Amino acid sequence: MVNLEWFRTFKAIYETGSLTAAANRLFISQPGVSVQLGSLEAYTGRKLFDRSTRKMVPTEHGKVLYNAITEGVTKLEEVEKRFSHQTKAERASLGIGMCFEYFQLVLEPYLSGLPFDLVSKFGHHTELLSDLDKGTLDFVVTSQEEDIANIRYTPFAEERILLIAGAGHDLTEFKRRLADQDLVAAEAWLSQQVWFGASGDMEILRNFWLQNFHKRPSFRPNFIVPNNNSILRSIAQKEGLAVLPSYLVKHQLMDEQVQVVWEGSQPLKSTLYFAQRKKTIYSKEIEVLQQSFLKEFGGSCSR
Repeated sequence: MVNLEWFRTFKAIYETGSLTAAANRLFISQPGVSVQLGSLEAYTGRKLFDRSTRKMVPTEHGKVLYNAITEGVTKLEEVEKRFSHQTKAERASLGIGMCFEYFQLVLEPYLSGLPFDLVSKFGHHTELLSDLDKGTLDFVVTSQEEDIANIRYTPFAEERILLIAGAGHDLTEFKRRLADQDLVAAEAWLSQQVWFGASGDMEILRNFWLQNFHKRPSFRPNFIVPNNNSILRSIAQKEGLAVLPSYLVKHQLMDEQVQVVWEGSQPLKSTLYFAQRKKTIYSKEIEVLQQSFLKEFGGSCSR
């Protein structure tokens, strides 16, 4: 008999495009995702994805299966969430969404002491805010605001966007070109270096380039890794460049594992927001989560 979890896992792989991202969404291990996908393919007798080093591309059989099961799986997940709320009335259960790194660095140390349950989701801000609006999430941390009437945004921190390098990267030539105020030569040098990015999303790199060079970068990262923590582990004490928010690199900077290459001639900043529905029954629980972030980021900010 088919295991319904196989369908949930298949749907997550299809929508995220990778085993790692699916594992993050489902909060299970990547090997577990691989096993469930293998079991489903064996059950159907069909290859559902073409594997590549960067992306899981659905086959025609995979597309047909996704269209057949996606609505049903989504409805079952919503029923599961509502049922969980009803059967555990004495202990609230919240759905939260944010990038994986903020969850790991901020919330993980507090989890065992929380007086309520959490179901976490990691993904792009547009998807998370849509889920918040629909009621499948209750609290989101985001760097973007979507124009959704049902959602209230509260700014709580401001980050600088930094160009960083591994501690072993020689920056002498780049510093010389900056000292000469030759941004054209500085950009040319940067374009020739080895770059790291997270999950194929170039938004932060593109914004940094537009801010300082008034055009899009002419290259793509050499290495696309699962998340920003993977970038930091890859370049620690070695070579490699990346553009990352200041909060995520603060410990590595203190330990001299990485170095700041440049804040830009026009520093780029990003505001972080708490997002929640304007009407919610989880105000007290959300306040606890907000305080965890405020402690870590050292206060709030105003627009």
